[in-house]
Amino acid sequence: MGKYLHVFLIGIQNTLVYRVNFLFRAAAGLIPLSGTLYLWKAVYAGKTDGADVAGYALSQMISYYLIVTLVDAFTAVAEDDWQIAADIKDGHISQFLVRPISYLAYRFSLYLSGRAIYTVVALIPVGLFLFFLREHLSLPASPFTFFAFTLSVVLAGLLQFIIACMMALLAFWVLDVSTFIFIQFAFEYIASGHLFPLDILPRWLEQIILLTPYPYLLYFPVAVWLGRVEGDDLTRGLLIQGAWVVVGYLLLQWIWGRGIRRYSAVGG
Repeated sequence: MGKYLHVFLIGIQNTLVYRVNFLFRAAAGLIPLSGTLYLWKAVYAGKTDGADVAGYALSQMISYYLIVTLVDAFTAVAEDDWQIAADIKDGHISQFLVRPISYLAYRFSLYLSGRAIYTVVALIPVGLFLFFLREHLSLPASPFTFFAFTLSVVLAGLLQFIIACMMALLAFWVLDVSTFIFIQFAFEYIASGHLFPLDILPRWLEQIILLTPYPYLLYFPVAVWLGRVEGDDLTRGLLIQGAWVVVGYLLLQWIWGRGIRRYSAVGG
């Protein structure tokens, strides 16, 4: 573990170089969020007083997007998938294959360091944004709800990293993985609940999407925070989320093993 802690600390130092970039990126991310909130305000303005959308009052809908922003800051993969694909394409992973270090664990340490710095820097613009909309921000109903939310966010981060790695490892077989990454991102953006809460969809469509891992990247943690998932549904959701992490990890290891057997690099 010591060597991965060292990688994490090195990653912290390297990432600090780009702290201003992170600040501007976090601030720029609030622009589409503001547009989304104004859009929903317009939707609710056309309804009678007290009307809701799929059980969401206006304040609850705004709170949903605010918590989405927080979870996204904690868990989103920045450029890890592109960097992994580049390492494979350029042959840089060769150095890890002859050393007592796991390349995937090395990348995970860098992912954690990047998330740590980005989250701290993003708290400045995001914190100000939350402060101005604080009257709409719902808090967890109990300490247990907050604990379940925290656990769900940790599992969501693991799942984010695993999915990103699996997309990147396609570089063992194809020269350019950008198309696959963009397609996966587009589907994730909708199916994870980033664009809208999944429970405003028809029930049958929501149930189909819930069979995939994507709702457990954003929608499920946010639903836990808002108290829309409780009791047996909460326990079941956490178990499914954990199961997807385990299945994803095993699949990632299988893809890595197959890719390494196929991998070849020329040069030094």
